[in-house]
Amino acid sequence: MSMIKKFDWYIIKKFLSTFVVTLSLFIIIIIVFDISEKLDDFLKKDAPVSEIFLTYYLNYVPNFLNLFSPVFIFISVIFFTSKLASRSEFIATLSAGISYNRILRPYIITAGLLAIFSFFLNAYIIPHSDKIRLKFENKYIRNQNDAYTNNQHRQIKPNVYFYIEYFGYGDSTGGGITLEQYENNKLKSKLWGNKLSWNHKSNKWRLEDYMIRDYVNDTFERITKGKFLDTTLAFNPSDFFLHNDDVQSFDINELNDFIETEKMRGASNIDFYITEKYRRWSSPFSTFLLTIIGVCVSSKKSRGGVGLNLGIGILLSFLYLFLIQYFNTYGATGIIYPLLAVWIPNLIFLIVAYVLYRNVQK
Repeated sequence: MSMIKKFDWYIIKKFLSTFVVTLSLFIIIIIVFDISEKLDDFLKKDAPVSEIFLTYYLNYVPNFLNLFSPVFIFISVIFFTSKLASRSEFIATLSAGISYNRILRPYIITAGLLAIFSFFLNAYIIPHSDKIRLKFENKYIRNQNDAYTNNQHRQIKPNVYFYIEYFGYGDSTGGGITLEQYENNKLKSKLWGNKLSWNHKSNKWRLEDYMIRDYVNDTFERITKGKFLDTTLAFNPSDFFLHNDDVQSFDINELNDFIETEKMRGASNIDFYITEKYRRWSSPFSTFLLTIIGVCVSSKKSRGGVGLNLGIGILLSFLYLFLIQYFNTYGATGIIYPLLAVWIPNLIFLIVAYVLYRNVQK
């Protein structure tokens, strides 16, 4: 019994150590290339070196951990398992009467730990770090203060519709405002405003040169005019300039609330947000699939050695990434139902895992 426990710890340590080393090396390479690409922006905006590394890249790493961890889990399993097979350790273990299913147990345990970690990365850690990263990008990379939008028309809450001709992020002001409120499909009130500005201290909007027309009944209207009106509206300036990538800065609860709000507003790209929601739940499951496939591919002693198995592993992992990107795109555009889109790659690789497991030498 103690020998079996030692075997479990042996596999778990090999799995985790190989995964950490390979992923760390890849992250370092990615950071070097990213610095070379963004160096001009950093220098132009005089970004402090401490903020570049301790604020931006420190909060950039969790996103890469989550994005590429399935691939490197796969490669790690194939790499160290192929070495075990090349030294005939698998054959010796099977000859000792330990079943193939029993050998898989420490792999599954490790995959489970990594899957739990992946979920918490997706649900809570990455959103928190992305909030910090986005502040840095808006300040030093995106030039958010120069952002400008026009002809925004949206539902801001049930039966309330808002329109603005133009709005600038830098000074948080816009013009040409219309606000319509309906009741039982009839126009109940309509507001016009010449200028709209956001007060960052009070978190309120200020309307200038406004007029409100209330339709009391079919025969009577009440008109109110004024120079200034401080009011609260169900949105803030950043809502005008939300990038698709910014949705990663919402934790799982914030994302659910955001999706409900966007549904109410009648947002056109709601499928993108729903796809992101389901992706966070489906992604950890891939850890189990790729681990099982990796063991099945590499546990048999091969004439091509570790190199051949690694080649197969890299090919399968890139195929998996391609399928994820391919079907997520269809889910984000609404061509395929988002829940189905994010699970199709896992279902395909579940079949692959089952076929390989049934045919592996036991």
